[in-house]
Amino acid sequence: MDTVTLRIKRYDGVKEWYQEYQLPYEKGKTLLYSLTKIREELDPTLTFSAACRHAICGSCAVRVNGNAFLACKTSLDQLLETFETERLTLEPLNNFPVIRDLVVDWEPKLERMKAVRPWLIPSEDGDPSEGFRQSPEDFRKIASPTDCILCGICSSECGQLSLNQEGYLDPFILNKAYRFAVDSRDAAPEEHIRPALEKGLWKCLHCMECVTKCPKEIDLAGENAYLRQASIQMGERDNKGARHAYAFVEDVKSKGRLNEVTLPMKTEGFVSTMNRIPFALRLIRKGKINPLHMPREVEGIEGVRKIYEHAQGVKEP
Repeated sequence: MDTVTLRIKRYDGVKEWYQEYQLPYEKGKTLLYSLTKIREELDPTLTFSAACRHAICGSCAVRVNGNAFLACKTSLDQLLETFETERLTLEPLNNFPVIRDLVVDWEPKLERMKAVRPWLIPSEDGDPSEGFRQSPEDFRKIASPTDCILCGICSSECGQLSLNQEGYLDPFILNKAYRFAVDSRDAAPEEHIRPALEKGLWKCLHCMECVTKCPKEIDLAGENAYLRQASIQMGERDNKGARHAYAFVEDVKSKGRLNEVTLPMKTEGFVSTMNRIPFALRLIRKGKINPLHMPREVEGIEGVRKIYEHAQGVKEP
């Protein structure tokens, strides 16, 4: 190929439009290199964010053909090969207010992050002059979540945020809640966990996009699972998420499979479930559920129950 076409979404604060730029193809270059070349040689009005060029600051994240990437870390050759095209569409991150062109506004997100108190809460009984020593094992618990560079890719890819900006915290904010909740030097993990619970901790869609796209390979889904379990251990069981989890546990232990007829009632309660009758009737007409079907025990149910007994005896690492 001789040229590459970048179709970039522009925004001047009033109107939006797409503008195309053609660049000579150069092997081995990054996406950020291409953006910089456009601004320096073709259009000085093009606006984007970048700083370190080494996947440390996180400021150069953009969407390419609907997927979020860190521009300084992403090979242009890789994109052309992945999408099998010589034409790429660049847009600002999703689920962020746009300031100009590819630059998004972080202020609202950072204000929301304050809710989980992303800092160490020391014990009032401790002596600060003695410092806060930590074992290598305890440090390893926070090593991966601390790698977060606040690039915003997880938020851009989050399906729940696309539906529910106000009632759900960004994955990177939940990462902050986890990072301090598991820190051995923190004296009040519940102060990080409870705000996350109040802001939709159980509403994750399990699409795993935040995990697969994170440039630092942080296990954001695993962190969510920990926060949910910790909230239950704190006594926060009277919510739909916890009740749904307990319903799963009870059904599988009892029969080895879910009872989809009783599951909504165990999760939402009888009254709330009755409000879903029109939806349930549509599912019945389509053959998706059978209200008369009561699941029987699966073959080998005793083995399933032994797994439960073993799990109950296993201590947390």
